[in-house]
Amino acid sequence: MDERFLVTGGARLSGEVSVAGAKNSVLKLMAAALLAEGTTVISNCPAILDVPLMADVLTGLGCQVELDGDKVTITTPAELSHEADFPAVGRLRASVCVLGPLMGRCHRARVALPGGDAIGSRPLDMHQNGLRALGARMSIEHGMVVGEAERLRGAQIGLDFPSVGATENILMAAVLAQGITVIDNAAREPEIIDLANMLNRMGADVRGAGSATITIEGVGELHPTEHRTVGDRVVGGTWAYAAAVTRGSVVVRGVDARHLAAPLERLIAAGALIEPLSDGFSVDMPGRPRAVDFITMPYPGFPTDLQPMALALAAVADGHSLITENVFEARFRFVDELIRMGADARTDGHHASLRGRERLSSAPVWSTDIRAGAGLVLAGLAAEGVTEVHEVGHIDRGYPRFVEDLKSLGAEIERVAV
Repeated sequence: MDERFLVTGGARLSGEVSVAGAKNSVLKLMAAALLAEGTTVISNCPAILDVPLMADVLTGLGCQVELDGDKVTITTPAELSHEADFPAVGRLRASVCVLGPLMGRCHRARVALPGGDAIGSRPLDMHQNGLRALGARMSIEHGMVVGEAERLRGAQIGLDFPSVGATENILMAAVLAQGITVIDNAAREPEIIDLANMLNRMGADVRGAGSATITIEGVGELHPTEHRTVGDRVVGGTWAYAAAVTRGSVVVRGVDARHLAAPLERLIAAGALIEPLSDGFSVDMPGRPRAVDFITMPYPGFPTDLQPMALALAAVADGHSLITENVFEARFRFVDELIRMGADARTDGHHASLRGRERLSSAPVWSTDIRAGAGLVLAGLAAEGVTEVHEVGHIDRGYPRFVEDLKSLGAEIERVAV
Protein backbone atom coordinates (compact mmCIF):
# COMPACT_ATOMS: atom_id res chain seq x y z
CA MET A 1 0.00 0.00 0.00
CA ASP A 2 1.28 3.46 -0.90
CA GLU A 3 1.63 5.67 2.15
CA ARG A 4 2.83 9.15 2.95
CA PHE A 5 3.75 11.12 6.05
CA LEU A 6 2.05 14.35 7.05
CA VAL A 7 4.56 16.40 9.01
CA THR A 8 3.42 19.52 10.86
CA GLY A 9 6.30 21.86 11.55
CA GLY A 10 7.01 23.95 14.60
CA ALA A 11 7.50 21.38 17.37
CA ARG A 12 10.68 21.48 19.46
CA LEU A 13 11.80 17.88 19.91
CA SER A 14 12.62 16.84 23.46
CA GLY A 15 12.89 13.60 25.38
CA GLU A 16 14.70 10.30 25.01
CA VAL A 17 14.90 7.81 22.15
CA SER A 18 16.57 4.40 21.85
CA VAL A 19 18.40 3.13 18.78
CA ALA A 20 18.22 -0.49 17.61
CA GLY A 21 20.88 -2.47 15.76
CA ALA A 22 22.49 -1.11 12.61
CA LYS A 23 20.83 -1.74 9.26
CA ASN A 24 24.27 -1.54 7.65
CA SER A 25 25.51 -4.31 9.93
CA VAL A 26 22.66 -6.77 10.53
CA LEU A 27 22.19 -7.64 6.85
CA LYS A 28 25.89 -8.55 6.53
CA LEU A 29 25.77 -10.55 9.78
CA MET A 30 22.83 -12.50 8.37
CA ALA A 31 24.87 -13.23 5.25
CA ALA A 32 27.82 -14.36 7.38
CA ALA A 33 25.61 -17.10 8.85
CA LEU A 34 25.96 -18.85 5.46
CA LEU A 35 29.58 -19.63 6.34
CA ALA A 36 28.76 -22.27 8.98
CA GLU A 37 26.40 -25.23 9.07
CA GLY A 38 24.00 -25.03 12.01
CA THR A 39 21.98 -22.38 13.82
CA THR A 40 23.19 -18.81 14.26
CA VAL A 41 21.26 -16.29 16.37
CA ILE A 42 21.62 -12.54 15.80
CA SER A 43 20.06 -10.19 18.37
CA ASN A 44 19.38 -6.44 18.54
CA CYS A 45 17.99 -6.61 15.01
CA PRO A 46 16.06 -3.54 13.86
CA ALA A 47 12.41 -3.95 12.84
CA ILE A 48 12.97 -2.67 9.30
CA LEU A 49 11.77 -3.97 5.95
CA ASP A 50 15.26 -4.96 4.79
CA VAL A 51 15.57 -7.71 7.43
CA PRO A 52 12.72 -9.88 6.06
CA LEU A 53 13.97 -9.12 2.54
CA MET A 54 17.38 -10.53 3.46
CA ALA A 55 15.60 -13.45 5.14
CA ASP A 56 13.96 -14.17 1.78
CA VAL A 57 17.38 -14.19 0.09
CA LEU A 58 18.76 -16.65 2.66
CA THR A 59 15.65 -18.84 2.44
CA GLY A 60 16.16 -19.04 -1.30
CA LEU A 61 19.67 -20.35 -0.65
CA GLY A 62 18.31 -23.17 1.52
CA CYS A 63 18.38 -21.67 5.02
CA GLN A 64 15.56 -21.69 7.53
CA VAL A 65 15.07 -18.19 8.92
CA GLU A 66 12.91 -17.24 11.90
CA LEU A 67 12.21 -13.63 12.84
CA ASP A 68 11.14 -13.17 16.45
CA GLY A 69 11.12 -9.67 17.86
CA ASP A 70 14.66 -8.34 17.77
CA LYS A 71 16.17 -11.79 17.09
CA VAL A 72 16.88 -13.52 13.81
CA THR A 73 17.58 -17.25 13.94
CA ILE A 74 19.23 -18.70 10.84
CA THR A 75 19.69 -22.44 10.36
CA THR A 76 22.15 -23.08 7.55
CA PRO A 77 22.16 -26.52 5.88
CA ALA A 78 25.17 -28.67 5.03
CA GLU A 79 24.45 -28.19 1.33
CA LEU A 80 23.66 -24.65 0.25
CA SER A 81 22.21 -23.48 -3.02
CA HIS A 82 24.73 -21.18 -4.68
CA GLU A 83 22.22 -19.18 -6.72
CA ALA A 84 20.46 -16.05 -5.42
CA ASP A 85 17.96 -15.07 -8.11
CA PHE A 86 16.50 -11.70 -8.96
CA PRO A 87 13.05 -11.76 -7.29
CA ALA A 88 14.66 -11.62 -3.83
CA VAL A 89 17.97 -9.90 -4.62
CA GLY A 90 16.53 -7.24 -6.91
CA ARG A 91 14.76 -5.50 -4.02
CA LEU A 92 17.81 -5.18 -1.79
CA ARG A 93 21.23 -3.75 -2.57
CA ALA A 94 22.83 -5.34 0.49
CA SER A 95 21.95 -8.81 -0.80
CA VAL A 96 25.14 -8.73 -2.87
CA CYS A 97 26.95 -9.47 0.39
CA VAL A 98 26.01 -13.16 0.01
CA LEU A 99 28.60 -13.31 -2.80
CA GLY A 100 31.58 -13.57 -0.46
CA PRO A 101 30.13 -16.24 1.85
CA LEU A 102 28.96 -18.35 -1.10
CA MET A 103 32.41 -18.22 -2.68
CA GLY A 104 34.04 -19.04 0.64
CA ARG A 105 31.73 -21.92 1.50
CA CYS A 106 30.61 -23.30 -1.90
CA HIS A 107 33.44 -22.04 -4.16
CA ARG A 108 30.78 -20.94 -6.61
CA ALA A 109 28.03 -18.35 -6.74
CA ARG A 110 25.40 -16.92 -9.04
CA VAL A 111 23.97 -13.73 -7.55
CA ALA A 112 21.57 -11.45 -9.42
CA LEU A 113 22.74 -7.87 -9.80
CA PRO A 114 21.09 -6.14 -6.86
CA GLY A 115 18.58 -3.34 -6.53
CA GLY A 116 18.38 -0.76 -3.75
CA ASP A 117 18.45 3.00 -3.38
CA ALA A 118 18.89 5.45 -6.27
CA ILE A 119 21.88 7.32 -4.84
CA GLY A 120 24.42 6.85 -7.61
CA SER A 121 26.72 4.31 -9.19
CA ARG A 122 27.95 1.48 -6.97
CA PRO A 123 29.75 -0.91 -9.32
CA LEU A 124 30.90 -4.35 -8.23
CA ASP A 125 34.35 -4.15 -9.83
CA MET A 126 36.21 -4.11 -6.51
CA HIS A 127 34.16 -7.04 -5.21
CA GLN A 128 35.01 -9.09 -8.28
CA ASN A 129 38.67 -8.06 -8.40
CA GLY A 130 39.13 -8.98 -4.76
CA LEU A 131 37.62 -12.42 -5.31
CA ARG A 132 39.74 -12.87 -8.44
CA ALA A 133 42.83 -12.18 -6.33
CA LEU A 134 41.73 -15.05 -4.08
CA GLY A 135 41.63 -17.35 -7.11
CA ALA A 136 38.04 -17.07 -8.31
CA ARG A 137 36.90 -16.69 -11.91
CA MET A 138 34.39 -13.86 -11.94
CA SER A 139 32.06 -12.58 -14.65
CA ILE A 140 28.68 -10.96 -15.21
CA GLU A 141 26.33 -13.07 -17.31
CA HIS A 142 22.66 -12.45 -18.07
CA GLY A 143 22.26 -10.06 -15.14
CA MET A 144 24.06 -12.35 -12.70
CA VAL A 145 27.42 -12.03 -10.95
CA VAL A 146 28.98 -15.44 -11.49
CA GLY A 147 31.92 -16.85 -9.55
CA GLU A 148 33.75 -20.20 -9.63
CA ALA A 149 36.91 -21.51 -8.00
CA GLU A 150 38.52 -24.87 -7.30
CA ARG A 151 39.72 -23.38 -4.04
CA LEU A 152 40.45 -19.94 -2.65
CA ARG A 153 43.95 -18.93 -1.56
CA GLY A 154 45.03 -15.98 0.51
CA ALA A 155 46.33 -12.91 -1.29
CA GLN A 156 47.48 -9.33 -0.86
CA ILE A 157 44.55 -7.15 -1.98
CA GLY A 158 44.64 -3.38 -2.29
CA LEU A 159 41.35 -1.52 -2.74
CA ASP A 160 41.23 1.59 -4.93
CA PHE A 161 38.64 3.03 -2.53
CA PRO A 162 37.75 1.89 1.02
CA SER A 163 34.50 0.30 -0.15
CA VAL A 164 32.44 -1.15 2.69
CA GLY A 165 30.74 -3.76 0.51
CA ALA A 166 33.94 -4.91 -1.18
CA THR A 167 35.74 -5.14 2.17
CA GLU A 168 32.90 -7.25 3.58
CA ASN A 169 32.68 -9.64 0.62
CA ILE A 170 36.44 -10.19 0.47
CA LEU A 171 36.59 -10.64 4.24
CA MET A 172 33.82 -13.25 4.27
CA ALA A 173 35.38 -15.19 1.39
CA ALA A 174 38.89 -15.04 2.86
CA VAL A 175 38.04 -16.54 6.27
CA LEU A 176 37.76 -19.98 4.62
CA ALA A 177 40.57 -19.51 2.08
CA GLN A 178 43.93 -21.26 2.36
CA GLY A 179 46.65 -19.05 3.78
CA ILE A 180 46.76 -15.38 4.74
CA THR A 181 44.85 -12.56 3.09
CA VAL A 182 45.71 -8.91 3.65
CA ILE A 183 43.22 -6.19 2.63
CA ASP A 184 44.89 -2.79 2.26
CA ASN A 185 42.86 0.44 2.18
CA ALA A 186 40.03 -1.50 3.82
CA ALA A 187 36.86 0.22 5.00
CA ARG A 188 37.09 1.18 8.67
CA GLU A 189 33.43 1.55 9.64
CA PRO A 190 32.15 0.22 12.99
CA GLU A 191 30.00 -2.20 10.99
CA ILE A 192 33.20 -3.80 9.63
CA ILE A 193 34.40 -4.30 13.21
CA ASP A 194 31.01 -5.80 14.10
CA LEU A 195 31.25 -8.29 11.23
CA ALA A 196 34.83 -9.22 12.13
CA ASN A 197 33.83 -9.75 15.75
CA MET A 198 31.07 -12.14 14.70
CA LEU A 199 33.38 -14.01 12.32
CA ASN A 200 35.94 -14.42 15.10
CA ARG A 201 33.18 -15.77 17.36
CA MET A 202 32.55 -18.33 14.61
CA GLY A 203 36.20 -19.43 14.73
CA ALA A 204 37.76 -17.14 12.12
CA ASP A 205 41.11 -15.38 12.56
CA VAL A 206 40.55 -11.73 11.60
CA ARG A 207 42.85 -8.98 12.85
CA GLY A 208 42.97 -5.26 12.26
CA ALA A 209 39.28 -4.58 11.60
CA GLY A 210 38.65 -0.88 12.09
CA SER A 211 42.05 0.00 10.61
CA ALA A 212 43.10 0.45 7.00
CA THR A 213 44.75 -3.00 6.95
CA ILE A 214 42.85 -6.18 7.77
CA THR A 215 44.68 -9.51 8.02
CA ILE A 216 42.76 -12.78 7.71
CA GLU A 217 44.29 -16.20 8.27
CA GLY A 218 42.03 -18.78 6.69
CA VAL A 219 40.62 -21.66 8.73
CA GLY A 220 39.21 -25.05 7.72
CA GLU A 221 35.67 -24.45 8.92
CA LEU A 222 33.53 -22.16 11.03
CA HIS A 223 30.81 -22.88 13.58
CA PRO A 224 27.52 -21.06 14.27
CA THR A 225 27.34 -18.51 17.04
CA GLU A 226 25.23 -15.91 18.82
CA HIS A 227 25.95 -12.24 18.24
CA ARG A 228 24.47 -8.85 19.19
CA THR A 229 24.31 -6.24 16.41
CA VAL A 230 26.10 -2.95 17.00
CA GLY A 231 23.85 0.12 17.46
CA ASP A 232 22.85 2.07 14.36
CA ARG A 233 24.99 5.20 14.21
CA VAL A 234 23.07 6.59 11.21
CA VAL A 235 19.74 6.40 13.04
CA GLY A 236 21.40 7.89 16.12
CA GLY A 237 22.85 10.66 13.98
CA THR A 238 19.42 11.31 12.44
CA TRP A 239 17.90 11.92 15.88
CA ALA A 240 20.85 14.16 16.78
CA TYR A 241 20.27 16.31 13.71
CA ALA A 242 16.51 16.29 14.28
CA ALA A 243 17.17 17.82 17.70
CA ALA A 244 19.41 20.48 16.15
CA VAL A 245 17.02 21.33 13.30
CA THR A 246 14.12 21.85 15.73
CA ARG A 247 16.25 23.61 18.36
CA GLY A 248 15.41 20.79 20.72
CA SER A 249 16.95 18.69 23.46
CA VAL A 250 17.16 14.91 22.92
CA VAL A 251 18.91 12.01 24.64
CA VAL A 252 19.90 9.20 22.24
CA ARG A 253 20.64 5.77 23.72
CA GLY A 254 21.84 2.51 22.21
CA VAL A 255 24.69 3.86 20.07
CA ASP A 256 28.34 4.64 20.79
CA ALA A 257 28.96 8.39 20.56
CA ARG A 258 32.52 7.66 19.35
CA HIS A 259 31.01 6.17 16.18
CA LEU A 260 29.50 9.60 15.46
CA ALA A 261 32.55 11.75 16.23
CA ALA A 262 32.51 13.67 12.93
CA PRO A 263 28.73 14.36 12.79
CA LEU A 264 28.61 15.41 16.44
CA GLU A 265 31.64 17.68 15.98
CA ARG A 266 29.77 19.48 13.19
CA LEU A 267 26.79 19.95 15.50
CA ILE A 268 29.05 21.43 18.17
CA ALA A 269 30.40 23.85 15.55
CA ALA A 270 26.79 24.76 14.75
CA GLY A 271 26.15 25.65 18.39
CA ALA A 272 24.82 22.41 19.89
CA LEU A 273 25.73 21.20 23.36
CA ILE A 274 26.76 17.53 23.19
CA GLU A 275 27.32 15.29 26.20
CA PRO A 276 28.58 11.70 25.75
CA LEU A 277 26.82 9.12 27.94
CA SER A 278 27.73 5.56 28.86
CA ASP A 279 25.16 4.22 26.38
CA GLY A 280 24.70 7.14 24.01
CA PHE A 281 24.76 10.94 24.10
CA SER A 282 22.59 14.02 24.55
CA VAL A 283 22.06 16.92 22.14
CA ASP A 284 20.78 20.34 23.11
CA MET A 285 20.46 23.18 20.60
CA PRO A 286 19.63 26.32 22.60
CA GLY A 287 19.02 28.60 19.60
CA ARG A 288 19.11 28.83 15.84
CA PRO A 289 22.00 26.70 14.51
CA ARG A 290 24.99 28.45 12.97
CA ALA A 291 25.90 27.60 9.39
CA VAL A 292 28.77 25.11 9.03
CA ASP A 293 30.35 23.31 6.08
CA PHE A 294 30.19 19.55 5.56
CA ILE A 295 32.41 17.21 3.54
CA THR A 296 31.32 13.57 3.24
CA MET A 297 34.12 11.04 3.42
CA PRO A 298 34.57 7.36 4.22
CA TYR A 299 34.66 6.60 7.95
CA PRO A 300 35.87 8.18 10.21
CA GLY A 301 34.82 11.20 8.13
CA PHE A 302 31.31 12.61 7.90
CA PRO A 303 29.06 9.81 6.58
CA THR A 304 27.28 10.20 3.26
CA ASP A 305 24.21 8.59 4.87
CA LEU A 306 23.83 11.68 7.06
CA GLN A 307 24.30 14.16 4.22
CA PRO A 308 20.53 14.80 3.79
CA MET A 309 20.32 15.60 7.51
CA ALA A 310 23.23 18.03 7.10
CA LEU A 311 21.38 19.67 4.20
CA ALA A 312 18.21 19.99 6.31
CA LEU A 313 20.26 21.67 9.04
CA ALA A 314 21.97 23.99 6.56
CA ALA A 315 18.59 24.98 5.10
CA VAL A 316 17.55 26.59 8.42
CA ALA A 317 20.96 27.63 9.78
CA ASP A 318 22.11 31.21 10.24
CA GLY A 319 24.49 31.90 7.36
CA HIS A 320 25.94 30.13 4.33
CA SER A 321 26.87 26.43 4.22
CA LEU A 322 28.80 24.46 1.61
CA ILE A 323 28.22 20.70 1.46
CA THR A 324 30.66 18.58 -0.55
CA GLU A 325 29.64 15.02 -1.52
CA ASN A 326 32.59 12.70 -2.17
CA VAL A 327 30.91 9.27 -2.05
CA PHE A 328 27.63 9.02 -4.01
CA GLU A 329 27.09 11.45 -6.85
CA ALA A 330 23.28 11.26 -6.94
CA ARG A 331 22.72 12.25 -3.30
CA PHE A 332 22.03 15.86 -4.34
CA ARG A 333 18.71 14.87 -5.91
CA PHE A 334 17.53 15.62 -2.39
CA VAL A 335 18.30 19.32 -2.87
CA ASP A 336 15.54 19.65 -5.49
CA GLU A 337 13.02 18.56 -2.87
CA LEU A 338 14.40 21.05 -0.34
CA ILE A 339 13.98 23.81 -2.92
CA ARG A 340 10.27 22.86 -3.13
CA MET A 341 10.17 23.77 0.55
CA GLY A 342 11.67 27.19 -0.02
CA ALA A 343 15.30 26.39 0.68
CA ASP A 344 17.83 28.82 -0.79
CA ALA A 345 20.00 26.13 -2.36
CA ARG A 346 21.88 25.34 -5.54
CA THR A 347 24.18 22.55 -6.65
CA ASP A 348 27.28 22.40 -8.80
CA GLY A 349 28.79 18.98 -9.36
CA HIS A 350 29.90 17.60 -6.01
CA HIS A 351 28.90 20.76 -4.11
CA ALA A 352 25.69 22.15 -2.69
CA SER A 353 25.50 25.75 -1.52
CA LEU A 354 22.78 26.79 0.93
CA ARG A 355 21.92 30.05 2.64
CA GLY A 356 19.76 29.24 5.60
CA ARG A 357 16.25 30.60 6.13
CA GLU A 358 14.60 31.13 9.49
CA ARG A 359 11.80 28.74 8.46
CA LEU A 360 11.04 26.57 5.46
CA SER A 361 7.56 26.30 3.93
CA SER A 362 5.49 23.14 3.66
CA ALA A 363 5.18 21.37 0.31
CA PRO A 364 4.61 17.92 -1.19
CA VAL A 365 8.01 16.19 -1.51
CA TRP A 366 9.25 12.78 -2.65
CA SER A 367 11.87 10.61 -0.98
CA THR A 368 14.25 8.91 -3.41
CA ASP A 369 16.07 6.77 -0.85
CA ILE A 370 16.08 5.89 2.84
CA ARG A 371 18.15 8.81 4.08
CA ALA A 372 16.62 11.39 1.75
CA GLY A 373 13.21 10.44 3.11
CA ALA A 374 14.34 10.93 6.70
CA GLY A 375 16.01 14.22 5.77
CA LEU A 376 12.77 15.50 4.23
CA VAL A 377 10.90 14.72 7.43
CA LEU A 378 13.51 16.72 9.38
CA ALA A 379 13.03 19.61 6.97
CA GLY A 380 9.27 19.31 7.44
CA LEU A 381 9.70 19.63 11.19
CA ALA A 382 11.30 23.05 10.56
CA ALA A 383 8.69 24.23 8.05
CA GLU A 384 5.51 26.25 8.41
CA GLY A 385 2.40 24.20 7.73
CA VAL A 386 1.99 20.53 6.83
CA THR A 387 4.58 18.86 4.60
CA GLU A 388 3.54 15.75 2.65
CA VAL A 389 6.39 13.25 2.31
CA HIS A 390 5.69 10.63 -0.38
CA GLU A 391 7.34 7.25 -1.07
CA VAL A 392 7.87 6.63 2.65
CA GLY A 393 8.47 2.92 2.10
CA HIS A 394 12.08 3.94 1.62
CA ILE A 395 12.21 5.25 5.19
CA ASP A 396 10.74 2.02 6.57
CA ARG A 397 13.69 0.14 5.08
CA GLY A 398 16.12 1.91 7.42
CA TYR A 399 14.23 3.25 10.45
CA PRO A 400 12.24 1.09 12.87
CA ARG A 401 9.39 2.86 14.66
CA PHE A 402 10.16 6.08 12.79
CA VAL A 403 6.79 7.75 13.33
CA GLU A 404 6.40 6.39 16.85
CA ASP A 405 9.83 7.61 17.93
CA LEU A 406 9.27 11.08 16.49
CA LYS A 407 5.88 11.33 18.22
CA SER A 408 7.49 10.32 21.52
CA LEU A 409 9.81 13.31 21.11
CA GLY A 410 6.91 15.69 20.53
CA ALA A 411 6.76 15.78 16.73
CA GLU A 412 3.42 16.05 14.97
CA ILE A 413 3.57 13.41 12.24
CA GLU A 414 1.00 11.00 10.83
CA ARG A 415 1.19 8.04 8.43
CA VAL A 416 -1.72 8.01 6.00
CA ALA A 417 -2.65 5.93 2.97
CA VAL A 418 -2.41 7.66 -0.39
